[in-house]
Amino acid sequence: MPELSPCGALARRHDPDRFFCALFAPAEKREAMFTLIAFNHELARAREAASNPMIALIRLTWWREAVEEARDGRPARKHEVASPLHAAIREGALDAEGLIAMAEAREAETEEEGIASTAALHAYLRGTAGGFAVVAGRLLDAPVALLPALQQAGMLYGLGGLLRAVPALARQGRCLLPGDLVVPEAVIADPGMAWPVIRELASGAPEAPSLRGLPRTAIAAALPLTLARRDLRRLAGGREVRRGLRDRLAVLMAAQFSFR
Repeated sequence: MPELSPCGALARRHDPDRFFCALFAPAEKREAMFTLIAFNHELARAREAASNPMIALIRLTWWREAVEEARDGRPARKHEVASPLHAAIREGALDAEGLIAMAEAREAETEEEGIASTAALHAYLRGTAGGFAVVAGRLLDAPVALLPALQQAGMLYGLGGLLRAVPALARQGRCLLPGDLVVPEAVIADPGMAWPVIRELASGAPEAPSLRGLPRTAIAAALPLTLARRDLRRLAGGREVRRGLRDRLAVLMAAQFSFR
């Protein structure tokens, strides 16, 4: 593989699932995919890196304004992700409005009352991971009619990722499980007690969408659904998810034979 750009290296290091899926994008659009992954990582770490919700909101606002500046033709900010993001927006590769919506969806993580219900959790995931899938789909020229299905696919991948991350989030003093199902402080103190809710949310996940007819040029936007199906099945059975060779093989098989 050629030497990666800063965004490509960041994507591989911090979001290996989406990075691997992005390798199936057309070569001329792969760098924009890496930039999208890097932008999503910056949004995701806004709350993680902040000492309190207000600082996290300021970080998200910084990124939203960076996108707006690119959309409006103003100069790029000097930042290893913001600069290539600006270029990708100006070139028409990445949809500014979709990126802004992704940033705004992350604001749910800054609310002190947390995520109130399963419906609110699904809405949050449709805006974050689902929003990512829609922006990726637009980049890869997915048919407009299939963008809602891509958003649903992204939401399911986000659900699996959130459930996998319960222990890691607890170590950060955070809990994104619905407040009507858990006491967040209790999960933070003992993540293991969340397993019944994790199994419930995984087994009750919305149905996976049909992406039949998705062109091969756009499959990179849909491939995380393959991992979502595997993750949710394992979590519903009370098993931890550990990435391995079989997961990558499943993605390879899906890239070859699915979505036709």
